[in-house]
Amino acid sequence: MHFADSLTKAITSKSPVCVGLDPALDKLPEGITKDAKGLLNFSTGIIDAVKDVAACVKPQMAYYEALGWEGMRAFWETCAYAKLHGLLVIADGKRNDIGSTCDAYAEAYLYKDSPIDALTVSPYLGSDGVKPFIERCNKNEKGIFVLVKTSNPSSGELQDLPTGDETVHEHMAQLVESWGLHSLGKESGFSAVGAVVGATYPEELKYLRTLLTHAIILIPGFGAQGGTAKDIASGFAGGKGAIVNSSRGIIFASKGKDWQEAASIAAKKMAGELKAVM
Repeated sequence: MHFADSLTKAITSKSPVCVGLDPALDKLPEGITKDAKGLLNFSTGIIDAVKDVAACVKPQMAYYEALGWEGMRAFWETCAYAKLHGLLVIADGKRNDIGSTCDAYAEAYLYKDSPIDALTVSPYLGSDGVKPFIERCNKNEKGIFVLVKTSNPSSGELQDLPTGDETVHEHMAQLVESWGLHSLGKESGFSAVGAVVGATYPEELKYLRTLLTHAIILIPGFGAQGGTAKDIASGFAGGKGAIVNSSRGIIFASKGKDWQEAASIAAKKMAGELKAVM
């Protein structure tokens, strides 16, 4: 199934909750070893806790890469486990390059039978650094989320710079919209080319939604970074077209033995808050 159609179906049947798997070793709860095996046990435990309420998970590759090949094995096994349990998988790697290198990145993560459904992509090198990923989206029913307005405090140093009558992030949103027009799902009408817009910038999110009429927006920054359900309400288009990520607020809701139960409760609470404003 087309990626946007699959994601829209999951949002409708479950919720727009995206759980970020950011297994920082120093934050792992009681009883979890501080190694690659611990990362895998923790990641799969969180998946078990949230699989009935979350539409997708977003493993942050940096935490797995930090442990070398064993960590990357844990990453791929985590992705496969999430798929097995009915969750879509967004790999948060922010990949980008040009030419054959970019093509290799695209093939590495978005090949046909990959357990990864979508990948975050940086657009800084322009369209030839994004095109190979879009080609895999169309060929293999995958998706990408392109960085437009990120949630971090210093994002404005580049993303808010004026370029004529618009800012860099506004121009980027228009590029993302145009890139995705040939990758629309037949059922949802949304594109396989999505955008990343942070919950910490609600006014920008509201305007960017009007530019990104066919893009599903991945909204990070909810919870621990300060974003609220009210902040992200305008990111939805008729109750659809957005997923909202929370990492620390869910996966580290408790560091005690009840960490799975706490994660489940936090995910359900978040889903309720989002449904109230969709």
